[in-house]
Parts: sequence; structure tokens; C-alpha cells
Amino acid sequence: MLERFLNVKPLYYDKIDYTRMPKVYESIKQDLKIPKIIHIIGTNGKGTTGRFLAQALFNIGFNVGHYTSPHILEFNERIWLNGANVESKVLEDAHKKLQKLLHVEQSDALSYFEYTTFLAMVVYSKCDYVILEAGLGGENDATAVFPKLLTLVTPIAKDHEAFLGDTLTKIATTKLKAVQKIAILALQEDEVYAVGTSTCRECFRVDELLNKNDLQNIQKISSKLNLVKYLQQNLSLAISALNFLNIEYKVSDFNDSLLFGRLSKIKENIIVDVGHNVLAASSIVNALSGNKYIIIYNSYKDKDYKQILSILKSISLHVELINVSDARIEDSNKMHKVLDNLDIKYTKFKEVKPEYNYLVFGSFCVVEAFLKEYNG
Repeated sequence: MLERFLNVKPLYYDKIDYTRMPKVYESIKQDLKIPKIIHIIGTNGKGTTGRFLAQALFNIGFNVGHYTSPHILEFNERIWLNGANVESKVLEDAHKKLQKLLHVEQSDALSYFEYTTFLAMVVYSKCDYVILEAGLGGENDATAVFPKLLTLVTPIAKDHEAFLGDTLTKIATTKLKAVQKIAILALQEDEVYAVGTSTCRECFRVDELLNKNDLQNIQKISSKLNLVKYLQQNLSLAISALNFLNIEYKVSDFNDSLLFGRLSKIKENIIVDVGHNVLAASSIVNALSGNKYIIIYNSYKDKDYKQILSILKSISLHVELINVSDARIEDSNKMHKVLDNLDIKYTKFKEVKPEYNYLVFGSFCVVEAFLKEYNG
């Protein structure tokens, strides 16, 4: 059973064997049918960009897969197929097929994310296009081993420095080395554009692939879906990919293309967002400025939560810290000290009160913990 098999694999590693995934891929690639892959790398916006593009391609008439991670409540969220999260039976069948392709040693050695990536490619064997979202998003990412038609690069910022580098240039270099052929870059800092020009064989900026009609369509779609600015930028990147591929689209092709957990309003007074870094916090403040929220929050130890909380302070009534069962979550005393130093009032999350607006933010695990508690 897939769930039992994955449960014994660690979700996170302090060190990663970057040779493992390429070696296993080389040994089984002749048995995998690889569709046209559009790879998505970057720091923020990979999920929404991928879903905009996948949903549009599906509505246009293609068989499409969208591989994204992590999931919020259900593993099936990671493997989207033709308009819906994949059915559990399809996953089980793919698991059996993959087990037959792999030696026991390979199957046991692959990480959770590596195995899941291969599993998705088995599920997607009959697709025309696969939108393949990177994990950490670098040259050594598990998703980087497959042949790619095109790479989309969402905004790059500092995050996962222990794996990717401690400067924006180093992080951009690590990420952009995953590009095999052609890249389309979303709006970026100048350092990222410089790396793209020197690293990629062929590199476009998103605006170079958008015309006046596209800009009008982006406004129409944004109005219909109520997209804030950063989601409009992700939509623009998806449309630039369609233009590059010479695929005509209609405004209606983007119906049902919003990905849950990205400034998602689950109730009139509750917004949830899986963002977890400085860039995400800045984007959210820009989108929600003028309003005040109780921030339901927690953070991993390796995140710059001091800077994140400093940014969120302008839209915060106060912070309510939610319990998250994860060894990577920061010690509560250290979190309290930072909040005290920032002069942000805080308490423990207990309940949602109808007279206040709430923003749930901090990571996928924070949103998951909130939804499980809120939904009982």
C-alpha cells in the first residue's frame, strides 16, 4: 500500500545524496514514457503558475498533469490529472508498476520526494503535457533529471539557503542550472536576470512574450478570479508559456484555475496562505494593505521569521501562535522573544471569533494544523 510505504520514508533530510535520483532515472528511463515537460522553478508562485497553465491546457483540450508539493491535507493534492487530484486507485496502480521497475535497494533508498516524483511520472504516462514543479528548485532537484521542453522561472529570492546558497546570485545560479534549453523569467531582481543571461542557452523575460491582447485578457481573468497583483504576475507567466508554445487560449480557459492555499478565503473573515518566506510576506502585505488581521502563525527554525513578522506587523492586530507537530518548528520561547522585541502582542490560538478578520500564514503545515483544528 502506497501510504504505508511512504510513511516509513523521512520527509526531510539534513544532507541529500544528489547522485541517487539521476542514477535511478538512468536505470529505468527506458521503461518510462515521458510527456512534454514544462518545468517550473523559483522561490514563490510555482504552484499557482503551474495550476494556471495546467488548467488552461486541460480546458483547451490536452491531457495534462500538474505535479506540485507539498500537500496540505491529502497526498493526492500533489498529483493533479486532467482537472482533479488523482484518484487513490490510480496512485495504487502506479505504485505497483513503479515497484516492478525498481530494484528493492533503489525503492528503499529513494527519498519521499524522489519516489513521489517517479510515481507522478508513471501516472502521467499518457499525458500530452506535464507541468512539473520543482521542490527546492535547483540543478540537483529530483524533478531536474527529466528532459524538459521549457522552464518557467517564478520570482527568485532568499530561501532554503542551507541547500541553495547564501546570496541571491548563488541561489539564482543553483536554480537556473536546472534549465536545459529555454527559460522564461518572471519579474526578477537584476542579479537574477544577469545569472539567466549567463547560464541559460536561451532566455526570455515574461513581458517579451506578451502582447496588448494578452494584457487585456490578464485583466479580464484577474477581475473574474479576483486575483491580487502577485497572482496576476503568475498568470502572466503561464500565458507567456502558452504564447511560446503557439497555443491559442480564451479567457474562459482559466476558469477553475485557482490553487487552494494561496490567499484563499475559506470564510468571509478567514484567509489562508501557505507562504513561508520574506517574499511571500511582502506580497501578502501588498495585497492586503489597508486591512487589519489577527495573524495565526508559526514558523520553521530555518526561516527568517523575525523579518517576516516585522513585515506582517503593518496589517496585524496581534499574532496567535498555533501548535504544529513538526520537529522543525521553532521553539516557542524563541518565538516569544522575537515578538516581544518587535513589540507585537501575541497569544496562543484557541478559536476564531466572528468579529475579527484572520490571516493564517507560515507554511503548508501551519495551514494544515489550522484547517484540522478549525474543521474539527
